Amino acid sequence: MLIENKIDLQAMGRAAKVSSRQLGTLTTLVKNRALLAIADALEAQAGAIMAANALDMADGRAQGLSEALLDRLMLNQKRIAALAEDTRRVAALPDPVGADFESRVLPNGLRLSKRRIPIGVIGVIYEARPNVTVDVATLCLKTGNAAILRGGKETLRSNIALVNAIQGALSEVGYPANAVQYIESPDRALIGELLRLDAYVDMIIPRGGAALHKLCREQSTIPVITGGIGVCHLFVDASADFVRALDVIENARVQRPSVCNSCDTVLVHRDAAGAFLPMLAERMSDCSVELRATGEALTVLTKDARGARVIAAGPEDFDQEWMALILGVKVVDDVEGAIQHIYAHGSEHSDGILTNDWRNATRFVDAINSSAVFVNASTRFNDGGQFGLGAEVAVSTQKLHARGPMGLEELTTYKWVCLGDWHVRE
Repeated sequence: MLIENKIDLQAMGRAAKVSSRQLGTLTTLVKNRALLAIADALEAQAGAIMAANALDMADGRAQGLSEALLDRLMLNQKRIAALAEDTRRVAALPDPVGADFESRVLPNGLRLSKRRIPIGVIGVIYEARPNVTVDVATLCLKTGNAAILRGGKETLRSNIALVNAIQGALSEVGYPANAVQYIESPDRALIGELLRLDAYVDMIIPRGGAALHKLCREQSTIPVITGGIGVCHLFVDASADFVRALDVIENARVQRPSVCNSCDTVLVHRDAAGAFLPMLAERMSDCSVELRATGEALTVLTKDARGARVIAAGPEDFDQEWMALILGVKVVDDVEGAIQHIYAHGSEHSDGILTNDWRNATRFVDAINSSAVFVNASTRFNDGGQFGLGAEVAVSTQKLHARGPMGLEELTTYKWVCLGDWHVRE
C-alpha cells in the first residue's frame, strides 16, 4: 500500500520559480552535462526503476487495466535504455535558448531582434506513461524550464523512481534539483490546485483523455496546451499501390496500437473498394485486427472477410481512439468524401493519404489541417523523435503557439531586444 505524503504545492511552485530563474541563464554546456548525467543515472538505476514498475504493473493487472494501458505503463530494460539514448540525443541537439531571430535596423538606427528564452515553469499532467516523465524533464532542462509533473496513479512508483534518478543526477553535477519536481500523491484534488498555481506556473500541458483536457480547459487559470487525443485516418485513393498501402496501414495500426498516432480508421475510394477491401481484411486477419465497417465496406467485407473478424460499426465508432487492435473501415466516393469524413470525425492529430495521384495528394494536404498530414507514409511518424526533435513533451492539436510534436523550440518564447545609441523618442 502506498503511503501518501502531504504535498505543499505552493512550496513546490515557489521552488520551481526560483529554479527557473537560475536555469534561464545556464550555458548549453552546463545543461548538456546535466542531461548526460541523467542518461547515465537511468541506466545505472534500471533495476530499481523496473522493480518499482513491476509493482505498478501488478496493481494495474489486479485493477483490470486494459492491455493497451498496461503496454503504456510497462518499463523494461530495452525501454529504459531507449529513454537514456533519447536523453543523450536531446543533449546533442542545438540549444534554441539565446538565439536571436528576425533582426532588423529601424530607420532611426535602433537595432531590434527577438531572442528565444525559456517559458519558465511548465506543469504537465499525464496518465499511464512513465516515459513522459523523462521526455518532459529532459526537454524542459535543455530549454531552461523548470517542471512540475503529475502522473497517473497507475504509474506512481515508476515515476517516483524515475524522478529520484533525475534529481540525483542533477545534484551530482550542481544543477538545481528543484528544476524537476514530482507530485508524489494520487490525490486528484491536487490537479485542481496545480491548475490554479498561476503565481508560479506559466503553462499547463495535459497528456491524457478528453476528460482530462476538458478539466484543464475549464478549471485552469494558467494557459493550457492540449493534444495527444488521436482519431487518425488513412485514405486509400483509387490510384494507390495496394500492396504498399497495406504495409503502411499495418504499421500505422499494428506496430503500437495503444499510442495516439496509430491509425483508427481507413477510408477507401469507392473505385478501389471491391479489390482492396478483401486484401485489407486478409492482412488485418493475419495481424489479429478486428474491423468495424459500415455501408458498402461492410457489404464487401461480409462477402469476403478472408478470415478477419468483421463487425458492423456503431454510431460512435468512427469517433473512437481505439488504442487496441481495432480498425474502422468506410468507403467514400473520392478524396472529397475522405476530407469531409475527417472534418466530421477527426481530432486534427495525424491523417494521411495513400495515392499515386499528385493532384489528389495536393488537395488532401491543402484541405486537412491536422497537426501532421502524411502522403504515402504511416501516421506513426508524428512523433518528436521521428521528426528529429529528440523527444516531445506532447503532440499539440491546438492552433496557438505550437502544433504537432512539441520539442525544444516549442518550449521557448521570446523577448524583444532593442539596442540603441542613446536614442530618445521624439
